[in-house]
Amino acid sequence: MSVTPSSRRNPSRAALVQISLAGALWGTGGLAVQLIRERVDMAALTIGGYRMVVAAVVLLALVVVTRSGPVLVLLVRARPRRTLVVGCGTGAYQALYFAAVVAGGVTVATVVSLGLAPVLLAVVDLARTRTRPTNRRLVVLVAALAGLVLVSTAGHEAAGGPRPGLGLLLAVASGAAYAITTLLGRGLAHAAPPLVVATATTSAGAVLIAPLAALGAAFGGGSVVTADPAVLAWLAYLGVATMALAYGLLYAALRATTAGAAVIATLVEPATAAVIAWLVLGERLTTAATLGVVLIMAAVAGLGRETPTVRVPPGRARSAWRTATSGTANYHVPSTGKHKDPAGR
Repeated sequence: MSVTPSSRRNPSRAALVQISLAGALWGTGGLAVQLIRERVDMAALTIGGYRMVVAAVVLLALVVVTRSGPVLVLLVRARPRRTLVVGCGTGAYQALYFAAVVAGGVTVATVVSLGLAPVLLAVVDLARTRTRPTNRRLVVLVAALAGLVLVSTAGHEAAGGPRPGLGLLLAVASGAAYAITTLLGRGLAHAAPPLVVATATTSAGAVLIAPLAALGAAFGGGSVVTADPAVLAWLAYLGVATMALAYGLLYAALRATTAGAAVIATLVEPATAAVIAWLVLGERLTTAATLGVVLIMAAVAGLGRETPTVRVPPGRARSAWRTATSGTANYHVPSTGKHKDPAGR
């Protein structure tokens, strides 16, 4: 892995690019799910279970190939509770989101779950620093949320679900879990290489969501297994691209930016989904949706201009990369009690 001179000068901007790429990959997930469901009657939660299991298998294989197993063991031993919470949180907010879609509709689930996270993290920042957000950050947040609402509601009905009240509660729970997971995941990102962190958390999430997906299929009906090669290919894409690669990018980026900025940058996901639906599925991209996409991208660009650089100690970064590539077991994972995140988050 090479680091460009520009990323050395401003790692936070490079991190936002990585998170935006992760969001773009997540934005392709809806297309993959739709194409799968056109060929086989498979519930979204079941597809989500396959997605996490495939990602966990791929990441574990990469850990073996790169001889990063000792670092993975060190991370789990040093931070077992945080690793478990972040991993289970990753699975939980996805499961809650799927349930919110079923109960309250896509619009409510998307706007509330994705929109609540940056607001919650802004409140956390305000409580910790006891200072009001900068005017630029407020403008970025408002633009991002406005763009999210426009993209999510354009061309969709406001309710869209049989139990909108329950859907709203599930979406709130999903958004809160998303915010907490991102906040805690940032601490893990400073403790080990991105591959190791993604492997540990994704494996824990797979252990949680796979049984839930099996239970959902058992009681709700739908296919659990399939021999359709196209479906298998899309399931593999979901696991490798939208989970393993995307979360690797996320944890790499969380080393150099704040959790709040990361959550705002991931709003590239619904913008990407809207553009893909227009380009690939032939759906009409309304004026409101177009404006929403523009607002989200402008908000991310605004983050790049005002996000403070969060520096990772060079020795730790070099040690992490040497460990991940050489397989040496001398990587030091800070203890849970004594380690302090450089940004105090």
